Amino acid sequence: MCQRENPIGIFDSGVGGISTLGAMVRLLPAEKFIYYGDTRNAPYGTKSTEEVIHCVRNVVAELEKDRIKTLVIACNTATGAAAAVLRAEKTYPVIGIEPALKPAWEATKEKRILVLATPLTLRQEKFKLLMARYGEHAVPIPCEGLMERVEQMDWDGARQYLEKLFAGMEMDQVGAVVLGCTHYVFLRPMIRDMLPERILITDGNEGTARQLRRVMAERGLLREQGAGSVILRTSGSPEQVTPVMEQLLEKAIRL
Repeated sequence: MCQRENPIGIFDSGVGGISTLGAMVRLLPAEKFIYYGDTRNAPYGTKSTEEVIHCVRNVVAELEKDRIKTLVIACNTATGAAAAVLRAEKTYPVIGIEPALKPAWEATKEKRILVLATPLTLRQEKFKLLMARYGEHAVPIPCEGLMERVEQMDWDGARQYLEKLFAGMEMDQVGAVVLGCTHYVFLRPMIRDMLPERILITDGNEGTARQLRRVMAERGLLREQGAGSVILRTSGSPEQVTPVMEQLLEKAIRL
């Protein structure tokens, strides 16, 4: 079988990366995707780097059983911890994601930028380098517990969390909010309702989807004809997790 016909593997610590998957399905409708949510080991954002790399290796081994042609790390924390390691080991392309701080900085160079992310993402060297280039006015905000609310589709709990988070902030000084976790993208409509319309909200999904298309085109891996497909898998309980994934994928494609 031609390598172009092989699937693209995409994974996250849980269901948040489905927001990235949605962007990729919109941009690359002919591609075959296998999404793996490592829900049994979620969240990654409170683990050590070594623990995250161990989890990632196990996930990648599962995806490689299906002869993936490209790997997408749809998790900011896992990208920072494991992308460089995997690129050094694998012959297929490895695409990562990072907080969309650069576009926020370009659009609002004098205003404050709030970067919402997991604690580990904010501690990683990759994020520190990003901050060194574009973070002059950025304020990193660790959001421990917010990812779990998305995993549980606890939208009321997420709203309460965000209302409390934003309550003590001087929003007249803020020009942008960066969603530095793929889970948070599902909260974008909610956050949009909470913030003044002038405040930009950015995430890394569209940029990651475009990078995937660009890299695969360079390698001759694009599948440009035929019907695409999506397979959803989890390290957790399929009976519990798969229905959540299916609901979120429908939501993600419309985001």
